[in-house]
Amino acid sequence: MKSLLKVMLILGAIFASTFILGRVLGILTVENVQFWLEQAQTVDPLYVIGTVVLLLFIDLFVAVPTLTIMILAGYFLGFPAGAATAFTGSAMAAFAGYGLSRKWGDRAIGFLIKDEKQRTELEEAFYRNGPVMITLSRAAPIVTEVTACMAGATRMPFWRYVLFFSISTLPYVLIATYAGSISSLENPKPAIFGMLFLYLSLWIGWFLFRRSQGMTKRV
Repeated sequence: MKSLLKVMLILGAIFASTFILGRVLGILTVENVQFWLEQAQTVDPLYVIGTVVLLLFIDLFVAVPTLTIMILAGYFLGFPAGAATAFTGSAMAAFAGYGLSRKWGDRAIGFLIKDEKQRTELEEAFYRNGPVMITLSRAAPIVTEVTACMAGATRMPFWRYVLFFSISTLPYVLIATYAGSISSLENPKPAIFGMLFLYLSLWIGWFLFRRSQGMTKRV
């Protein structure tokens, strides 16, 4: 488990550095995202769809405010169009991360973890805990991308990854975009309450997961 956490923390640090860089450069801020979507809306709603999909896809390479983008997708496109668009962009990023890591991830893990026994233990640990990690990955930024890469690198069957990714992401997208669709600049409360509900539910899930892990170890 230690090797798994080590690799995931390193991956998380890499993704986090892209987020910090984007904030420092002032590129991928919430204000900029909203401005781009507003400009796209003035041209054609299809441009909004393309912008949302592109922003969520590049989240694999440069961390973006994912939940905000999903809420804005609901605001600009309505429901369910915003939900379909947001899910498409998120799935493209996740599946690309899985595919790239399945092809080259074992080399990266071999570079970080030299001992073959520890690499085997890492794969076994993700096999046991990966489904829950993927399911609860929306609880915090970056974790979704990290678990996508770990699923590919450890050769989790693609259908299995898609199943748990969908269980994690589909309700998240539906709630976020619906909250955005019934929100406005004058009444942002639905979006705020939607964000709080999502994070509270996922954090409770992580708490229960960690508690069950601790109980299992004691047994």
